[in-house]
Amino acid sequence: MDPTVIAVSLSETHSFSKTNQPTIQLIEDFGVDGDAHSGKTVKHRFLVNKDATKPNIRQVRLIHIELLDFLEEKGFSVYPGQMGENITNTPTHLTWAIYMDL
Repeated sequence: MDPTVIAVSLSETHSFSKTNQPTIQLIEDFGVDGDAHSGKTVKHRFLVNKDATKPNIRQVRLIHIELLDFLEEKGFSVYPGQMGENITNTPTHLTWAIYMDL
């Protein structure tokens, strides 16, 4: 299966879910332009309270659509962006390959 982006999302505020967008702009060593979690240093409120100078290693979050499909089979209605991901993609191995490359 060819890698496919199902949805792209961002949120300007520190909310759990992100809103789907027609496009997002990825900025190297920064993250998604306009997303509350982008930046060179940590943005997650819990981590900022611990040490705001630590590098931001979670600038872009990916979740594979197969996870959302699995949750739907279990009776949960979860849509792209609702779990806080910036990119919802398929297939699963694409997500893991990107994580492993980091």
